[in-house]
Amino acid sequence: MALTISYPADLPVSERRADIMAAIAANQVTIIAGETGSGKTTQIPKMCLELGLAEHGLIGHTQPRRLAARTVAERIAEELQVDLGEEVGYQVRFTGSVGRKTKIKLMTDGILLAEIQHDRMLRKYSTIIIDEAHERSLNIDFILGYLRRILPERPDLKVIITSATIDPERFAAHFAADAAVEDTSPAPIIEVSGRTYPVEIRYRPLDQPPGGLDDGDGGADSELEEERDPLDAVCDAVDELSLEAPGDILVFFSGEREIRDAADALRARIQSTARLRGTEVLPLFARLSLEEQHRVFRPTGSHRRIVLATNVAETSLTVPGIKYVIDTGTARISRYSHRTKVQRLPIERVSQASANQRSGRSGRVSNGIAIRLYSEEDFASRRPFTEPEILRTSLAAVILQMAAMGVTRSPKDIAEFPFVEPPETKAINDGVALLRELGALKDDGGLSAVGRKLAQLPVDPRLGRMIVEAGSRGSVKEVMVLAAALTIQDPRERPSADQPAKQQQAAEKHKRFVDENSDFTAYLNLWRYLQEKQDELSSTQFRKLCKAEFINYLRVREWQDLFQQLRQLAKPLGITLPAGPVDPVGLHEQIHISLLSGLLSNIGLYDQRKREYAGARGTRFAVFPGSALFKKSPDWVMAAELVETSRLWARVVARIDPLWAEQVAPHLVKRTYSEPHWSRKMGSVMAYEKVTLYGVPIVPQRRINYGRIDREVARELFIRHALVEGDWKTHHTFFSRNQARLAEVEELENRLRRRDLRVDDETLFEFYDQRIGTEVVSERHFDSWWKTARQDQPDLLDFDPEKLLSEDAAELDEAAFPSVWHQAGFELPLTYEFSPLTPGAHDGVTVTIPVLFLNQLDPKPFRWQIPGQRVELVTALIKSLPKQVRKNFVPAPDVARTAVAALAADFDPAQDDLEASLELALRRLRGHIVPPGSWNWSAVPPHLLMMFRIVDAEGRVLDESRDLEALKASLAPAVSRAIAQSLGATPGSTRPAGGPGRGGRGKAATAPAGRNGRTDHAGRGAARNAGSADAAARGGQAAPGGAPARGGLVVAEAPAVAERTGETTWAFGTIEREVSRTIGGHRVTGFPAVVDEGTSVGLKVFPDAGQQSTVMRAGVIRLLSLRIPSPAKYVLEHLSNTEKLTFSQNPHGSVAELIRDCSLAAIDKLVPEELPWTED
Repeated sequence: MALTISYPADLPVSERRADIMAAIAANQVTIIAGETGSGKTTQIPKMCLELGLAEHGLIGHTQPRRLAARTVAERIAEELQVDLGEEVGYQVRFTGSVGRKTKIKLMTDGILLAEIQHDRMLRKYSTIIIDEAHERSLNIDFILGYLRRILPERPDLKVIITSATIDPERFAAHFAADAAVEDTSPAPIIEVSGRTYPVEIRYRPLDQPPGGLDDGDGGADSELEEERDPLDAVCDAVDELSLEAPGDILVFFSGEREIRDAADALRARIQSTARLRGTEVLPLFARLSLEEQHRVFRPTGSHRRIVLATNVAETSLTVPGIKYVIDTGTARISRYSHRTKVQRLPIERVSQASANQRSGRSGRVSNGIAIRLYSEEDFASRRPFTEPEILRTSLAAVILQMAAMGVTRSPKDIAEFPFVEPPETKAINDGVALLRELGALKDDGGLSAVGRKLAQLPVDPRLGRMIVEAGSRGSVKEVMVLAAALTIQDPRERPSADQPAKQQQAAEKHKRFVDENSDFTAYLNLWRYLQEKQDELSSTQFRKLCKAEFINYLRVREWQDLFQQLRQLAKPLGITLPAGPVDPVGLHEQIHISLLSGLLSNIGLYDQRKREYAGARGTRFAVFPGSALFKKSPDWVMAAELVETSRLWARVVARIDPLWAEQVAPHLVKRTYSEPHWSRKMGSVMAYEKVTLYGVPIVPQRRINYGRIDREVARELFIRHALVEGDWKTHHTFFSRNQARLAEVEELENRLRRRDLRVDDETLFEFYDQRIGTEVVSERHFDSWWKTARQDQPDLLDFDPEKLLSEDAAELDEAAFPSVWHQAGFELPLTYEFSPLTPGAHDGVTVTIPVLFLNQLDPKPFRWQIPGQRVELVTALIKSLPKQVRKNFVPAPDVARTAVAALAADFDPAQDDLEASLELALRRLRGHIVPPGSWNWSAVPPHLLMMFRIVDAEGRVLDESRDLEALKASLAPAVSRAIAQSLGATPGSTRPAGGPGRGGRGKAATAPAGRNGRTDHAGRGAARNAGSADAAARGGQAAPGGAPARGGLVVAEAPAVAERTGETTWAFGTIEREVSRTIGGHRVTGFPAVVDEGTSVGLKVFPDAGQQSTVMRAGVIRLLSLRIPSPAKYVLEHLSNTEKLTFSQNPHGSVAELIRDCSLAAIDKLVPEELPWTED
């Protein structure tokens, strides 16, 4: 059927029909510039049809908006008198109506982009019309660049660019032919005037009085001291326009909040101004309900209207009936921040082109007036045009599509792509970085498997990444619902501020869906509720429900349609949805991990001090007040978007576990390691790991096995700490042998007071490093390696004793540093310690002395010190002499060496006194006398004086000191006990025997078992103590004699003497003056004596005769006093009171005590010097 093509005569484009058709026919690219209302959108496709271009392929016509694509298609079909879907069709993201007869195809620019992936040369099109090109959206700029690239290969393809009269020359220059073609002139521009009326521009800056008293001259005389409030300025402008002819007023604001504030201010002004009475104030912004939006487009005509709008009313929407415009001069311009990597909506001054578009709105129906709330100078200083979107937005989606089409493979290819205005390199890099963040690009710039899936999903790459992740986690249905929700405007409507009652109702209705941990879950709760209600109710009832509960029905349908579209698009990716309702509770973790995969740069850690969140790349943001988490302040959150207005806000927020980020982005997290250290407990090298994502510490500190991170360092630390330093728990015998050999060398160093005899740790490290396998980094690895290695070479890791000593150790004389001290037949073990700077340490030589033999040792021989330290000792003694004497023996070290040699030749340390011998030797050497008593032993360094360690029979240390005489005094009781025990003199210390003791009676020889709290068991313990002392005294040698031995203890068949206590009569038989016994080759002698116990007497053994004599006399006196009746009673009875009073002044405290003391003194006087040793 032949099409009837006609052109409305009242449209300006119809007047230029011949010129336009000629230009299209003669040129591959034609630019047509015309104002809104010129008719270019609907008439140009018909002209192409008339030129016969549809015979060679489709006439493609792109629109930036879905609604425009459909309405334009309907309009063209109506003018051509055909059904929609036949010769004229359309296709948008959700729906389409294109048939086999279709010649003109209206579509969104996004649809054309998607077709390029399958039809690189656009072969099915003969003509491409790009409408509204002046909007310079991302898609438009990419299509224009792509078309320029393919035009040389498609000479038959016609391209028509239609634009408002905003910089059309840029498009013309862009499509100048390539250098390969001779003609490189710009594409032709045909300008078509729009249907407009004259517009009067009035400038009313805020620093000028209202009403334009100086008509915008800006004279200094008329300037206000303070600028007017912007809302007052709007009200003043409305007052000014109210004096003009009737007509509606359109006021441009930057955002919703400003519109609400202005609405309140204007309503107040209307109430107070008579000529404004009845004026209707109508807000117009995207978040308004459809009903409120429709009120703007249905003029009543009965009264004036004031429409308060954002920049959406500049070109996209035509508000009917507008005669006056008030321009505040600002708008929220979407702008990408390279620093924070977020899309911002800052308030900026609009460009001159936008200001002219705004003022032009007042000239559509008649002559108009536009009031600009800024000065003419301000207008002149503004940029001519609004920056294209490609220069102020994220390029991730465009780069993804370019990579999917094979157009680019690297950031360099993107930079070289023929954009109308190439984006900044930084913006390209940010787009590539986002795709890498999402795992969409490989290292070489090509698409990964995830990237290929994302390119097939017509949603923001972040949302697509969520869907792909959800497909592997079993939560794809829920995440698709959320992806669709985040793509559209929130279906929950919020009434304007002038309807507080409805606002409250809406808040209560919406509160049902709120989840305190996640705004995303609120969407799922809403979706589930809507699905349930849709199943229950008819279509009409469901619409009414949505309206009653403040839910936008059309947005709900768009949400559901987009979900179904995503569902269909996901099928080729192998992603299928389970049946049944969404499950926001059971799949909470899987859902939010999937969401996080697309929102990795939108996480935040709460800063308690600053009460805000620290986000990626140093950003700081706060949770938006509309969020359920606004007052919760969880530690970690993720946000669907970060938008910068008055500050950086996080919208649609959820609480998260930071470890989820590590799961989904192992390629993005940065791991740093600190403090690698050996752990004896773990048997391996550990370190602390810090995991950050874009600078946010998702794991502040985690202890990990460092062997997996740096095997070389871990191996070195293992060898140094475990093998060289011995800091590990092991059963390997080679290590025990090595430690024993090292201990021997260390003991030798202590003896010689040097720390350079053993080879250094580095030599030991090299020893192990050369032999141990490179795979050994821990105790477990070593055990496994050694299990095999020792089969072939059991002594592989054994130290060579000779190689443990440094070269300097070869000349050492170990005899000068003996391990045993010989004195008076005793062999006393010596130990050495070399710790000169350690407080409390026993620096020097320590001799261990059994307490049993303490009284038999003379301190004088010990002053000679061991031979190895004798030169140093003599040097110190010479230096201790008074100066007048010392000066005769300099240099002291040389004199000391000569003197020590002389002492060794002429004196015996066991017999001779050191001081006297040294005085004589020095006199012989230098001829000077050292006066006796000149030696100052307190000036001698402590390590040159012997340390005496006294031990009991079981080896326990009783005391330590460098003063042997002081030890003898302080340990006298212990010596007595030790002697008594060794002689079997303690109660129950020997086996019971019925025979008489040596020189004593049978009855008294052995104390009864259990006497004075002792038992046979305690006695056996004492015997063992004696045996230990015996063993210590013998230095480990066997006891001489043929007496039966028990555990090394010599046991007497009968006790030599038995200690007694608590006796009041002579129960001791005959007391021997001394009792001797040979232990370990040494004779131990004890001196028994009766001791005074106050109210009784006892028998004890003493270490020397002096103590025995003193104690024995007191014991005999006490025993006699116990046998003789006390005269105290008789004397007291015969004393007068005066005498008693006189005698009471005595040191004994009472007269009775004085009498008792006198009695003892009398007995003492009567007891002869020669004390009795038997009862007789």
